[in-house]
Amino acid sequence: MRRLLGLTLAALVLAGCSEKTDPGAQPTAPPGPVVRTDTGDVRGIVHSDRRIFNGIPYAAPPVGTLRWAPPEPAEPWTGERAATRPGSACPQNKNAIADLASSNEDCLFLNVTTPNSASPEHRKPVMVWIHGDGAIGAGAQFDPTRLAVKGDVVVVTFNFRLGVFGGFALPGLKDSGTIGLQDQRAVLRWVQRNAAAFGGDPGNVTLFGVSYGATATSAHLMSKESHGLFHKVAMQSGFTLMDMPAGVTYPGIPALPWYGWTTTKDAETQGQVVAKQLGCKDLACLRKVPVAKLLALPQVMNIFQPYALGNEQLPADPLRALTAGDFAEVPVLSGTTRDEHTTFVAFFRELAGQPVTAANYPELLRTAFGNKAGRIAAEYPLKDYPTPARAWAAVVTDRMWAQAQLRQNQLLSAKNPLWFYEFADRDAPIDIPFPKGFDPGAWHAGDVSYLFPDATSTKAMRPDQVALSDTMIGYWTNFAHRGDPNGDGVPEWQRFSTPGSVQSLAPGKIAPVDYEQEHRLAFWRSLG
Repeated sequence: MRRLLGLTLAALVLAGCSEKTDPGAQPTAPPGPVVRTDTGDVRGIVHSDRRIFNGIPYAAPPVGTLRWAPPEPAEPWTGERAATRPGSACPQNKNAIADLASSNEDCLFLNVTTPNSASPEHRKPVMVWIHGDGAIGAGAQFDPTRLAVKGDVVVVTFNFRLGVFGGFALPGLKDSGTIGLQDQRAVLRWVQRNAAAFGGDPGNVTLFGVSYGATATSAHLMSKESHGLFHKVAMQSGFTLMDMPAGVTYPGIPALPWYGWTTTKDAETQGQVVAKQLGCKDLACLRKVPVAKLLALPQVMNIFQPYALGNEQLPADPLRALTAGDFAEVPVLSGTTRDEHTTFVAFFRELAGQPVTAANYPELLRTAFGNKAGRIAAEYPLKDYPTPARAWAAVVTDRMWAQAQLRQNQLLSAKNPLWFYEFADRDAPIDIPFPKGFDPGAWHAGDVSYLFPDATSTKAMRPDQVALSDTMIGYWTNFAHRGDPNGDGVPEWQRFSTPGSVQSLAPGKIAPVDYEQEHRLAFWRSLG
Protein backbone atom coordinates (compact mmCIF):
# COMPACT_ATOMS: atom_id res chain seq x y z
CA MET A 1 0.00 0.00 0.00
CA ARG A 2 1.27 3.43 -0.86
CA ARG A 3 2.12 5.62 2.07
CA LEU A 4 0.32 8.96 2.45
CA LEU A 5 2.91 11.69 2.18
CA GLY A 6 2.00 14.33 4.74
CA LEU A 7 2.87 17.57 2.97
CA THR A 8 1.20 20.85 3.70
CA LEU A 9 1.90 23.75 1.40
CA ALA A 10 0.14 26.66 3.12
CA ALA A 11 -1.32 28.22 -0.02
CA LEU A 12 1.46 27.06 -2.32
CA VAL A 13 0.81 25.95 -5.83
CA LEU A 14 0.99 22.18 -5.77
CA ALA A 15 -0.75 19.51 -3.76
CA GLY A 16 1.13 16.84 -1.83
CA CYS A 17 1.27 13.12 -2.33
CA SER A 18 -1.02 10.32 -1.32
CA GLU A 19 -1.22 6.57 -1.51
CA LYS A 20 -2.53 5.15 -4.73
CA THR A 21 -5.03 2.79 -3.15
CA ASP A 22 -8.78 2.50 -3.02
CA PRO A 23 -9.84 3.23 0.56
CA GLY A 24 -13.09 1.45 -0.17
CA ALA A 25 -11.45 -1.86 -1.09
CA GLN A 26 -13.45 -4.79 0.32
CA PRO A 27 -11.47 -7.13 2.60
CA THR A 28 -12.15 -10.85 2.51
CA ALA A 29 -12.66 -12.50 5.89
CA PRO A 30 -15.33 -14.30 7.90
CA PRO A 31 -18.16 -12.23 9.39
CA GLY A 32 -17.13 -10.50 12.57
CA PRO A 33 -18.68 -9.71 15.90
CA VAL A 34 -21.23 -7.02 16.63
CA VAL A 35 -20.31 -4.02 18.79
CA ARG A 36 -22.88 -1.60 20.17
CA THR A 37 -21.94 2.07 19.74
CA ASP A 38 -23.89 5.05 21.03
CA THR A 39 -25.58 5.41 17.63
CA GLY A 40 -26.20 1.77 16.79
CA ASP A 41 -24.75 -1.71 16.32
CA VAL A 42 -21.86 -2.34 13.91
CA ARG A 43 -20.70 -5.67 12.54
CA GLY A 44 -17.04 -5.85 11.59
CA ILE A 45 -14.62 -8.46 10.27
CA VAL A 46 -12.68 -10.94 12.36
CA HIS A 47 -9.19 -12.17 11.48
CA SER A 48 -7.03 -14.63 13.38
CA ASP A 49 -5.26 -11.81 15.25
CA ARG A 50 -7.51 -8.75 15.01
CA ARG A 51 -10.97 -7.34 14.46
CA ILE A 52 -11.69 -4.52 12.02
CA PHE A 53 -14.63 -2.14 11.98
CA ASN A 54 -14.60 0.23 9.02
CA GLY A 55 -16.80 3.08 7.86
CA ILE A 56 -18.43 4.01 11.17
CA PRO A 57 -20.06 7.47 11.03
CA TYR A 58 -18.77 9.71 13.80
CA ALA A 59 -20.76 12.79 12.75
CA ALA A 60 -23.66 13.73 10.53
CA PRO A 61 -22.98 14.24 6.82
CA PRO A 62 -21.69 17.85 6.53
CA VAL A 63 -23.95 18.75 3.62
CA GLY A 64 -26.34 21.60 2.92
CA THR A 65 -26.48 23.96 5.88
CA LEU A 66 -23.89 21.79 7.66
CA ARG A 67 -21.20 22.62 5.10
CA TRP A 68 -18.63 24.75 7.01
CA ALA A 69 -20.46 24.11 10.29
CA PRO A 70 -18.99 22.30 13.30
CA PRO A 71 -19.70 18.55 13.16
CA GLU A 72 -23.15 17.50 14.34
CA PRO A 73 -23.92 14.12 15.97
CA ALA A 74 -24.42 11.17 13.65
CA GLU A 75 -27.99 9.95 13.22
CA PRO A 76 -28.72 6.71 15.12
CA TRP A 77 -29.66 3.64 13.11
CA THR A 78 -31.59 0.47 13.87
CA GLY A 79 -30.43 -3.04 13.28
CA GLU A 80 -26.83 -3.92 12.42
CA ARG A 81 -24.73 -1.65 10.25
CA ALA A 82 -22.08 -3.41 8.16
CA ALA A 83 -18.66 -2.03 9.15
CA THR A 84 -16.76 -4.05 6.58
CA ARG A 85 -15.49 -1.35 4.23
CA PRO A 86 -14.30 2.24 4.71
CA GLY A 87 -16.63 5.12 4.04
CA SER A 88 -16.07 7.62 1.28
CA ALA A 89 -12.99 9.82 1.40
CA CYS A 90 -13.71 13.53 1.84
CA PRO A 91 -13.77 15.77 -1.26
CA GLN A 92 -10.35 16.14 -2.87
CA ASN A 93 -8.69 16.35 -6.26
CA LYS A 94 -6.39 13.94 -8.02
CA ASN A 95 -3.02 15.21 -9.09
CA ALA A 96 -0.05 13.84 -10.97
CA ILE A 97 1.07 11.66 -8.08
CA ALA A 98 -2.13 11.14 -6.11
CA ASP A 99 -4.98 9.27 -7.75
CA LEU A 100 -7.41 9.37 -4.85
CA ALA A 101 -10.28 11.71 -5.67
CA SER A 102 -13.72 12.26 -4.17
CA SER A 103 -16.65 14.63 -4.55
CA ASN A 104 -18.69 13.15 -1.71
CA GLU A 105 -19.23 15.41 1.31
CA ASP A 106 -20.80 12.53 3.25
CA CYS A 107 -17.37 11.45 4.42
CA LEU A 108 -17.04 11.71 8.20
CA PHE A 109 -16.22 8.08 8.95
CA LEU A 110 -13.71 6.30 11.15
CA ASN A 111 -12.14 2.85 11.28
CA VAL A 112 -11.25 0.78 14.34
CA THR A 113 -8.70 -2.04 14.46
CA THR A 114 -8.43 -4.03 17.69
CA PRO A 115 -6.26 -6.98 18.71
CA ASN A 116 -8.40 -10.01 19.42
CA SER A 117 -7.32 -9.87 23.06
CA ALA A 118 -9.13 -6.55 23.51
CA SER A 119 -12.52 -6.62 25.19
CA PRO A 120 -14.60 -4.37 27.44
CA GLU A 121 -13.11 -6.33 30.35
CA HIS A 122 -9.53 -6.21 29.00
CA ARG A 123 -9.11 -2.69 27.66
CA LYS A 124 -6.14 -1.61 25.58
CA PRO A 125 -4.65 1.82 24.98
CA VAL A 126 -6.20 3.70 22.06
CA MET A 127 -4.08 5.35 19.37
CA VAL A 128 -5.89 7.92 17.18
CA TRP A 129 -4.07 8.73 13.92
CA ILE A 130 -4.38 12.05 12.04
CA HIS A 131 -3.16 11.60 8.48
CA GLY A 132 -0.99 14.20 6.78
CA ASP A 133 -1.41 16.80 4.04
CA GLY A 134 -4.74 18.54 4.72
CA ALA A 135 -5.77 18.64 1.04
CA ILE A 136 -5.72 14.93 0.20
CA GLY A 137 -5.91 11.65 2.03
CA ALA A 138 -8.14 9.32 4.03
CA GLY A 139 -7.77 7.31 7.19
CA ALA A 140 -8.25 3.99 5.43
CA GLN A 141 -5.04 4.47 3.46
CA PHE A 142 -3.08 3.27 6.49
CA ASP A 143 -2.87 -0.37 7.50
CA PRO A 144 -2.68 -0.49 11.32
CA THR A 145 -2.47 -4.28 11.57
CA ARG A 146 1.04 -4.63 12.98
CA LEU A 147 0.69 -1.54 15.12
CA ALA A 148 -2.47 -2.94 16.73
CA VAL A 149 -1.41 -6.59 16.98
CA LYS A 150 2.27 -6.29 17.84
CA GLY A 151 1.69 -3.26 20.04
CA ASP A 152 -1.47 -4.60 21.71
CA VAL A 153 -3.37 -1.36 21.12
CA VAL A 154 -6.63 -0.24 19.55
CA VAL A 155 -6.00 1.98 16.50
CA VAL A 156 -8.49 4.51 15.14
CA THR A 157 -8.02 6.11 11.72
CA PHE A 158 -10.50 8.56 10.22
CA ASN A 159 -11.44 11.08 7.57
CA PHE A 160 -11.84 14.79 8.21
CA ARG A 161 -12.81 17.71 6.00
CA LEU A 162 -9.90 18.89 3.89
CA GLY A 163 -8.82 22.07 2.13
CA VAL A 164 -11.66 24.45 1.33
CA PHE A 165 -14.13 22.16 3.12
CA GLY A 166 -12.16 22.12 6.37
CA GLY A 167 -10.33 25.46 6.41
CA PHE A 168 -12.68 27.88 4.66
CA ALA A 169 -13.23 31.20 6.38
CA LEU A 170 -15.50 34.18 5.90
CA PRO A 171 -16.35 37.18 8.09
CA GLY A 172 -19.29 36.21 10.26
CA LEU A 173 -18.80 32.46 9.77
CA LYS A 174 -18.47 30.90 13.20
CA ASP A 175 -15.24 28.98 13.72
CA SER A 176 -13.81 30.18 10.41
CA GLY A 177 -10.70 28.28 9.39
CA THR A 178 -10.97 25.53 12.02
CA ILE A 179 -13.74 23.16 10.88
CA GLY A 180 -11.40 20.28 10.01
CA LEU A 181 -9.82 20.63 13.44
CA GLN A 182 -13.25 20.27 15.00
CA ASP A 183 -13.90 17.10 12.99
CA GLN A 184 -10.77 15.67 14.61
CA ARG A 185 -12.05 16.67 18.03
CA ALA A 186 -15.37 14.99 17.26
CA VAL A 187 -13.44 11.74 16.70
CA LEU A 188 -11.75 12.14 20.08
CA ARG A 189 -15.16 12.63 21.69
CA TRP A 190 -16.47 9.56 19.87
CA VAL A 191 -13.54 7.60 21.28
CA GLN A 192 -14.43 8.75 24.79
CA ARG A 193 -18.00 7.52 24.35
CA ASN A 194 -17.34 4.29 22.45
CA ALA A 195 -13.78 3.01 22.89
CA ALA A 196 -14.68 0.70 25.78
CA ALA A 197 -17.18 -1.22 23.64
CA PHE A 198 -14.32 -2.13 21.28
CA GLY A 199 -11.94 -3.04 24.10
CA GLY A 200 -10.22 0.33 24.19
CA ASP A 201 -9.45 2.40 27.26
CA PRO A 202 -10.97 5.91 26.97
CA GLY A 203 -8.71 6.95 29.83
CA ASN A 204 -5.57 6.14 27.85
CA VAL A 205 -5.73 7.80 24.42
CA THR A 206 -2.66 8.75 22.36
CA LEU A 207 -3.22 11.29 19.60
CA PHE A 208 -0.57 11.02 16.88
CA GLY A 209 0.00 12.21 13.33
CA VAL A 210 2.50 13.03 10.61
CA SER A 211 3.34 16.39 8.99
CA TYR A 212 0.02 18.24 8.68
CA GLY A 213 -1.42 15.66 11.08
CA ALA A 214 1.38 16.32 13.57
CA THR A 215 0.74 20.05 13.31
CA ALA A 216 -2.96 19.39 13.91
CA THR A 217 -1.96 17.34 16.95
CA SER A 218 -0.10 20.37 18.28
CA ALA A 219 -3.25 22.43 17.67
CA HIS A 220 -5.13 20.11 20.02
CA LEU A 221 -2.31 20.48 22.54
CA MET A 222 -2.91 24.23 22.47
CA SER A 223 -6.73 24.16 22.19
CA LYS A 224 -8.39 23.99 25.58
CA GLU A 225 -11.54 22.46 24.09
CA SER A 226 -9.51 19.35 23.22
CA HIS A 227 -7.87 18.98 26.63
CA GLY A 228 -8.94 15.88 28.52
CA LEU A 229 -9.82 14.02 25.31
CA PHE A 230 -6.29 12.58 24.96
CA HIS A 231 -3.55 11.67 27.41
CA LYS A 232 -0.39 11.50 25.26
CA VAL A 233 0.71 12.89 21.90
CA ALA A 234 3.20 11.77 19.25
CA MET A 235 4.14 14.22 16.49
CA GLN A 236 6.09 13.14 13.40
CA SER A 237 7.64 15.92 11.27
CA GLY A 238 5.26 18.62 12.40
CA PHE A 239 5.75 22.34 11.82
CA THR A 240 4.15 24.02 14.79
CA LEU A 241 6.84 26.71 15.03
CA MET A 242 8.16 26.63 11.48
CA ASP A 243 8.40 29.72 9.29
CA MET A 244 9.25 29.73 5.59
CA PRO A 245 12.00 31.85 4.03
CA ALA A 246 11.28 33.14 0.52
CA GLY A 247 11.36 30.55 -2.23
CA VAL A 248 12.54 27.63 -0.16
CA THR A 249 9.62 25.37 -0.98
CA TYR A 250 8.43 26.65 -4.33
CA PRO A 251 9.78 29.36 -6.64
CA GLY A 252 8.17 32.76 -6.27
CA ILE A 253 6.51 32.17 -2.91
CA PRO A 254 7.44 35.00 -0.51
CA ALA A 255 8.60 34.52 3.07
CA LEU A 256 5.83 33.48 5.46
CA PRO A 257 5.85 33.83 9.25
CA TRP A 258 4.11 30.44 9.60
CA TYR A 259 4.48 27.46 7.32
CA GLY A 260 1.56 25.50 8.73
CA TRP A 261 -0.85 28.19 9.93
CA THR A 262 -2.66 31.26 8.70
CA THR A 263 -4.44 34.05 10.57
CA THR A 264 -8.21 34.29 10.83
CA LYS A 265 -8.08 37.65 9.04
CA ASP A 266 -6.05 36.31 6.14
CA ALA A 267 -8.23 33.22 5.84
CA GLU A 268 -11.37 35.37 5.79
CA THR A 269 -9.86 37.57 3.08
CA GLN A 270 -9.15 34.47 0.99
CA GLY A 271 -12.71 33.34 1.59
CA GLN A 272 -14.08 36.63 0.28
CA VAL A 273 -11.98 36.25 -2.86
CA VAL A 274 -13.34 32.75 -3.42
CA ALA A 275 -16.93 33.89 -2.81
CA LYS A 276 -16.50 36.58 -5.44
CA GLN A 277 -15.06 34.08 -7.91
CA LEU A 278 -18.14 31.92 -7.36
CA GLY A 279 -20.54 34.84 -7.74
CA CYS A 280 -21.83 34.50 -4.17
CA LYS A 281 -22.61 37.32 -1.77
CA ASP A 282 -23.54 35.23 1.25
CA LEU A 283 -22.99 31.89 2.95
CA ALA A 284 -26.35 30.52 1.84
CA CYS A 285 -25.24 30.87 -1.78
CA LEU A 286 -21.85 29.31 -1.09
CA ARG A 287 -23.42 26.30 0.57
CA LYS A 288 -25.34 25.58 -2.63
CA VAL A 289 -22.24 25.55 -4.84
CA PRO A 290 -21.68 22.01 -6.17
CA VAL A 291 -18.64 20.20 -4.84
CA ALA A 292 -17.22 19.82 -8.34
CA LYS A 293 -17.37 23.58 -8.91
CA LEU A 294 -15.54 24.24 -5.64
CA LEU A 295 -12.88 21.68 -6.46
CA ALA A 296 -12.40 23.21 -9.91
CA LEU A 297 -11.18 26.54 -8.48
CA PRO A 298 -7.40 26.76 -8.95
CA GLN A 299 -5.49 25.70 -5.85
CA VAL A 300 -8.55 26.09 -3.64
CA MET A 301 -7.70 22.96 -1.65
CA ASN A 302 -4.18 24.22 -0.91
CA ILE A 303 -5.18 27.80 -0.13
CA PHE A 304 -7.27 26.59 2.81
CA GLN A 305 -4.97 23.84 4.08
CA PRO A 306 -3.61 25.73 7.12
CA TYR A 307 -5.83 26.22 10.15
CA ALA A 308 -6.50 29.77 11.26
CA LEU A 309 -4.95 31.25 14.39
CA GLY A 310 -6.41 33.86 16.71
CA ASN A 311 -9.96 32.67 17.43
CA GLU A 312 -11.94 30.67 19.98
CA GLN A 313 -10.23 27.47 18.86
CA LEU A 314 -6.55 28.42 18.55
CA PRO A 315 -4.18 31.01 20.03
CA ALA A 316 -2.91 33.91 17.93
CA ASP A 317 0.73 32.90 18.33
CA PRO A 318 1.88 29.27 18.84
CA LEU A 319 5.36 30.41 19.90
CA ARG A 320 3.91 32.60 22.62
CA ALA A 321 1.56 29.80 23.73
CA LEU A 322 4.37 27.26 23.98
CA THR A 323 6.68 29.72 25.71
CA ALA A 324 3.99 30.46 28.29
CA GLY A 325 3.32 26.75 28.86
CA ASP A 326 -0.22 27.21 27.60
CA PHE A 327 -0.73 23.65 26.38
CA ALA A 328 -1.99 20.33 27.72
CA GLU A 329 0.19 18.63 30.31
CA VAL A 330 0.72 15.21 28.69
CA PRO A 331 3.74 13.10 27.70
CA VAL A 332 5.10 13.88 24.24
CA LEU A 333 7.00 11.89 21.62
CA SER A 334 8.20 14.14 18.80
CA GLY A 335 10.77 14.24 16.03
CA THR A 336 11.73 14.58 12.39
CA THR A 337 13.41 12.70 9.59
CA ARG A 338 17.10 13.26 8.91
CA ASP A 339 16.58 14.80 5.45
CA GLU A 340 13.13 16.41 5.63
CA HIS A 341 13.38 18.81 2.73
CA THR A 342 14.59 16.42 0.03
CA THR A 343 10.98 15.51 -0.67
CA PHE A 344 10.03 19.12 -1.29
CA VAL A 345 13.05 19.78 -3.49
CA ALA A 346 12.25 16.69 -5.53
CA PHE A 347 8.61 17.51 -6.19
CA PHE A 348 8.51 21.29 -6.24
CA ARG A 349 11.84 21.90 -7.94
CA GLU A 350 13.13 18.89 -9.84
CA LEU A 351 9.83 17.45 -11.10
CA ALA A 352 8.35 20.93 -11.58
CA GLY A 353 10.97 21.75 -14.18
CA GLN A 354 12.84 24.27 -12.04
CA PRO A 355 15.75 22.21 -10.71
CA VAL A 356 18.43 23.37 -8.35
CA THR A 357 21.68 23.84 -10.25
CA ALA A 358 25.19 25.01 -9.49
CA ALA A 359 24.35 28.19 -11.39
CA ASN A 360 21.17 29.09 -9.46
CA TYR A 361 22.25 27.85 -6.01
CA PRO A 362 23.76 31.24 -5.03
CA GLU A 363 20.60 33.04 -6.17
CA LEU A 364 18.37 30.69 -4.18
CA LEU A 365 20.45 31.48 -1.10
CA ARG A 366 20.20 35.23 -1.75
CA THR A 367 16.44 35.09 -2.26
CA ALA A 368 15.90 33.18 0.96
CA PHE A 369 18.57 34.67 3.21
CA GLY A 370 19.64 38.02 1.74
CA ASN A 371 23.05 39.29 2.80
CA LYS A 372 23.69 36.11 4.82
CA ALA A 373 23.84 34.04 1.65
CA GLY A 374 27.63 34.13 1.38
CA ARG A 375 28.17 32.72 4.85
CA ILE A 376 25.62 30.00 4.20
CA ALA A 377 27.24 29.07 0.89
CA ALA A 378 30.55 28.71 2.69
CA GLU A 379 28.95 26.51 5.37
CA TYR A 380 27.15 24.37 2.75
CA PRO A 381 29.53 24.31 -0.25
CA LEU A 382 28.35 22.43 -3.30
CA LYS A 383 31.48 20.27 -3.28
CA ASP A 384 30.28 18.61 -0.07
CA TYR A 385 27.12 17.23 -1.70
CA PRO A 386 26.42 14.81 -4.54
CA THR A 387 24.14 17.28 -6.31
CA PRO A 388 23.11 20.95 -5.93
CA ALA A 389 19.61 19.70 -5.06
CA ARG A 390 20.97 17.82 -2.04
CA ALA A 391 22.95 20.87 -0.94
CA TRP A 392 19.84 23.04 -1.08
CA ALA A 393 17.81 20.38 0.74
CA ALA A 394 20.42 20.25 3.52
CA VAL A 395 20.31 24.04 3.94
CA VAL A 396 16.54 24.12 4.25
CA THR A 397 16.27 20.97 6.36
CA ASP A 398 18.60 22.50 8.94
CA ARG A 399 17.34 26.08 8.85
CA MET A 400 13.61 25.46 8.55
CA TRP A 401 12.86 22.01 9.93
CA ALA A 402 15.52 21.16 12.50
CA GLN A 403 15.72 24.60 14.05
CA ALA A 404 11.95 24.78 14.57
CA GLN A 405 11.73 21.20 15.85
CA LEU A 406 14.42 21.71 18.46
CA ARG A 407 12.81 24.93 19.67
CA GLN A 408 9.39 23.30 19.85
CA ASN A 409 10.66 20.33 21.83
CA GLN A 410 12.67 22.50 24.19
CA LEU A 411 9.55 24.51 25.02
CA LEU A 412 7.30 21.48 25.39
CA SER A 413 9.84 19.63 27.54
CA ALA A 414 9.99 22.51 30.00
CA LYS A 415 6.57 21.33 31.20
CA ASN A 416 5.97 17.84 29.79
CA PRO A 417 8.09 14.66 29.69
CA LEU A 418 9.29 14.41 26.09
CA TRP A 419 11.19 11.91 23.95
CA PHE A 420 12.84 13.36 20.84
CA TYR A 421 13.74 11.17 17.84
CA GLU A 422 15.23 11.47 14.38
CA PHE A 423 14.37 8.91 11.72
CA ALA A 424 17.70 8.37 9.98
CA ASP A 425 17.25 5.48 7.54
CA ARG A 426 18.72 7.06 4.41
CA ASP A 427 17.90 3.94 2.43
CA ALA A 428 14.25 3.67 3.44
CA PRO A 429 11.96 2.05 0.85
CA ILE A 430 10.64 4.63 -1.62
CA ASP A 431 6.94 4.40 -2.39
CA ILE A 432 6.37 7.80 -4.00
CA PRO A 433 7.63 8.79 -7.45
CA PHE A 434 10.86 10.63 -6.80
CA PRO A 435 12.74 11.78 -9.92
CA LYS A 436 14.84 9.08 -11.52
CA GLY A 437 18.28 9.04 -9.93
CA PHE A 438 17.29 11.37 -7.09
CA ASP A 439 18.53 10.17 -3.69
CA PRO A 440 16.04 11.40 -1.07
CA GLY A 441 17.89 10.12 1.99
CA ALA A 442 15.68 9.91 5.08
CA TRP A 443 12.82 11.71 3.39
CA HIS A 444 9.80 13.51 4.81
CA ALA A 445 7.20 10.92 5.89
CA GLY A 446 9.57 8.06 5.03
CA ASP A 447 9.07 6.81 8.57
CA VAL A 448 5.32 6.28 8.19
CA SER A 449 5.64 2.88 6.53
CA TYR A 450 7.72 1.72 9.51
CA LEU A 451 4.74 2.31 11.81
CA PHE A 452 2.04 1.26 9.35
CA PRO A 453 3.79 -1.52 7.39
CA ASP A 454 1.77 -3.61 4.98
CA ALA A 455 2.75 -6.53 2.78
CA THR A 456 4.10 -4.31 0.00
CA SER A 457 6.24 -2.07 2.17
CA THR A 458 7.49 -4.99 4.25
CA LYS A 459 8.53 -6.86 1.09
CA ALA A 460 10.61 -3.83 0.07
CA MET A 461 12.48 -3.78 3.39
CA ARG A 462 15.73 -5.54 4.23
CA PRO A 463 15.72 -7.66 7.40
CA ASP A 464 17.42 -4.88 9.38
CA GLN A 465 14.75 -2.43 8.22
CA VAL A 466 11.98 -4.82 9.30
CA ALA A 467 13.75 -4.96 12.67
CA LEU A 468 13.76 -1.15 12.80
CA SER A 469 10.04 -1.13 12.02
CA ASP A 470 9.42 -3.57 14.87
CA THR A 471 11.49 -1.43 17.24
CA MET A 472 9.64 1.74 16.25
CA ILE A 473 6.29 0.05 16.73
CA GLY A 474 7.57 -1.07 20.13
CA TYR A 475 8.61 2.47 21.06
CA TRP A 476 5.36 4.09 19.90
CA THR A 477 3.10 1.51 21.54
CA ASN A 478 5.12 1.40 24.76
CA PHE A 479 4.56 5.14 24.84
CA ALA A 480 0.83 4.57 24.32
CA HIS A 481 0.72 2.04 27.15
CA ARG A 482 2.80 3.87 29.76
CA GLY A 483 3.75 7.34 28.54
CA ASP A 484 7.37 6.21 28.06
CA PRO A 485 8.76 4.52 24.91
CA ASN A 486 11.17 2.35 26.89
CA GLY A 487 10.43 -1.29 27.62
CA ASP A 488 11.61 -4.85 27.11
CA GLY A 489 13.27 -5.65 23.81
CA VAL A 490 14.05 -2.10 22.64
CA PRO A 491 17.22 -0.02 23.10
CA GLU A 492 17.15 2.53 25.89
CA TRP A 493 15.80 5.93 24.87
CA GLN A 494 16.78 8.86 27.05
CA ARG A 495 14.16 11.39 27.98
CA PHE A 496 14.95 14.62 26.14
CA SER A 497 17.01 17.12 28.13
CA THR A 498 19.74 18.38 25.78
CA PRO A 499 20.27 18.32 21.98
CA GLY A 500 22.57 15.35 22.59
CA SER A 501 19.72 13.21 23.95
CA VAL A 502 17.89 12.76 20.64
CA GLN A 503 17.33 9.14 19.64
CA SER A 504 18.53 8.38 16.10
CA LEU A 505 16.51 5.60 14.46
CA ALA A 506 18.42 3.78 11.72
CA PRO A 507 18.76 0.11 10.80
CA GLY A 508 21.26 -1.52 13.13
CA LYS A 509 22.14 1.82 14.67
CA ILE A 510 19.72 3.13 17.28
CA ALA A 511 21.55 5.49 19.61
CA PRO A 512 21.63 9.09 20.83
CA VAL A 513 22.78 11.73 18.36
CA ASP A 514 23.68 15.39 18.86
CA TYR A 515 20.83 16.93 16.87
CA GLU A 516 22.18 20.46 17.24
CA GLN A 517 25.58 19.52 15.86
CA GLU A 518 24.21 17.30 13.11
CA HIS A 519 22.03 20.13 11.78
CA ARG A 520 24.54 22.96 12.40
CA LEU A 521 22.10 24.84 14.59
CA ALA A 522 24.84 26.82 16.36
CA PHE A 523 25.78 28.18 12.94
CA TRP A 524 22.20 29.19 12.23
CA ARG A 525 21.90 30.89 15.61
CA SER A 526 25.08 32.84 14.84
CA LEU A 527 23.34 34.41 11.84
CA GLY A 528 20.83 36.06 14.16
